[in-house]
Amino acid sequence: MHLFLVFFIIFISLSCKNDKLKNNIQPTSNAEEIISEPTIDTVDIAIINGKIVDGTGKKVYSANLYINADSIVYIGNLTNPDIKIKKTIDANGNYVSPGFIDLHAHGNPLSTPDFENFLAMGVTTIVLGQDGSSANVKDLKAYLDKVNQQNLGVNIIEFVGHGTLRNLTGIGVKSKITKEELESLKIALKDQLNYTFGLSTGLEYTPGLYAEENELLALAEVVGEQNKMIMSHMRNEDDDALIESIKELSRQGTKARVHISHLKSVYGKGKVRANQILDTIKKIRKSGIQLTADMYPYMASYTGIGIVFPDWSKTQQQFKIAKSTRRKELEDFIRNKVNLRNGPEATLLGSAPYKGMTLAEAAASKNKPFEQFLIEDLGPQGSSGAYFVMNKELQETFVKDSIIGICSDGSKTGHHPRGHGTFAKIIETYVVKDSILNLEEAVRKMTSYAAEILQLKKRGSLTIGNKADILIFNPKNIKSPANYVNPHQLASGFEKVFVNGKLVRENEQLAKELNGIVLLPE
Repeated sequence: MHLFLVFFIIFISLSCKNDKLKNNIQPTSNAEEIISEPTIDTVDIAIINGKIVDGTGKKVYSANLYINADSIVYIGNLTNPDIKIKKTIDANGNYVSPGFIDLHAHGNPLSTPDFENFLAMGVTTIVLGQDGSSANVKDLKAYLDKVNQQNLGVNIIEFVGHGTLRNLTGIGVKSKITKEELESLKIALKDQLNYTFGLSTGLEYTPGLYAEENELLALAEVVGEQNKMIMSHMRNEDDDALIESIKELSRQGTKARVHISHLKSVYGKGKVRANQILDTIKKIRKSGIQLTADMYPYMASYTGIGIVFPDWSKTQQQFKIAKSTRRKELEDFIRNKVNLRNGPEATLLGSAPYKGMTLAEAAASKNKPFEQFLIEDLGPQGSSGAYFVMNKELQETFVKDSIIGICSDGSKTGHHPRGHGTFAKIIETYVVKDSILNLEEAVRKMTSYAAEILQLKKRGSLTIGNKADILIFNPKNIKSPANYVNPHQLASGFEKVFVNGKLVRENEQLAKELNGIVLLPE
């Protein structure tokens, strides 16, 4: 009998305790249950009454957040009147999230250091040195020191460009390189990897397109030895060549972490095709290869017009020879390539004197077939353009998948709206308008997942001890007005943007003193 009473009392006690715990598990008010009273005396900035989207994908909860210097020191709802708070910012029930990380961006930090286009769409860290092209300097440390002295709006991560290394070592557009030339590439790569997060390749661009696989594998081994990653604009993004391009990158993935830049399927269509591509990536991942990818939320790409010219006519010298000795073959190739890419009406030229005209319109203005216009009036280096070659259903299938991160592939001065709109568009279109992603997952893709891909420490989530790159916003107010006619319109709706603990943009106004830094690998 006594034993029965003992068990009964224990049962009642545990039941009450469990009920109490259940009642306390509320996503909007449980921060104080898991975070103890701060042991600090002074706080530089207190953000109060915010809805925390911490970047990990966890449910939103209500809490205050304290910042000291450049770091987060407290998240919770407990109050201590003895703590001296220098500045209080009332979030008024708006959302508080980590600053976004752009996995693939472009720009020159020496000429446009404020990068307001990125800050306006919530980006606080950008990854430069992409598509095989990085700063054309041998002394990268000196260059980055100079960059760090600028009034930087955002944090900057650098990759070293494979094409740049080819040019710096005098290899240029050679295809079959010697053992000595390969060794010079490896030595240059080893040096620049000390200051970068990895190697980028641009295998559809000169000179990267001339690299044979043995060269790429040898460089991948160097990258892997330093636990860095390869970000690749792959060999061919056309739908009929995409899978093989992914497999080529995956072979480099046996030696280093690998990443698909701006995943797309040119002229690929539909959910079924998207899932076939995703299944290929997932099968590679299951084999043990660390393969990731990013994308941007637009139906058009943007690059030089050389993308529609054959590999044997990309340089000026090659083009001159091709025009005189292979003219019909050149015309046939360009005609077929453009038609596969949805025709001349689907190419919007972005450079004077044909800026704003489709390829069809520009060719008509010269009374020429478009392939002749491209050869006689532009050439492979004569213009750039937006190419409406992506399919909405396919792109939406990509963006929903948890393994796909987000990038802009844009810049402050570029002619594509992605450079001013990408991250705002993710929220405006995919979260608020179309409900393709919930807010927590969208933010995860743009923050902690990006940091995970880069192996970037102390950024990407609202966590005590992390750097205070922080946004305050109402998703319903986020707008991305940039378009193909006016691509430089700033995004709006991110009310406050903090970089390394400093409020650098507030109510659409940029501070005079900014706070970005160059981030070096640890």
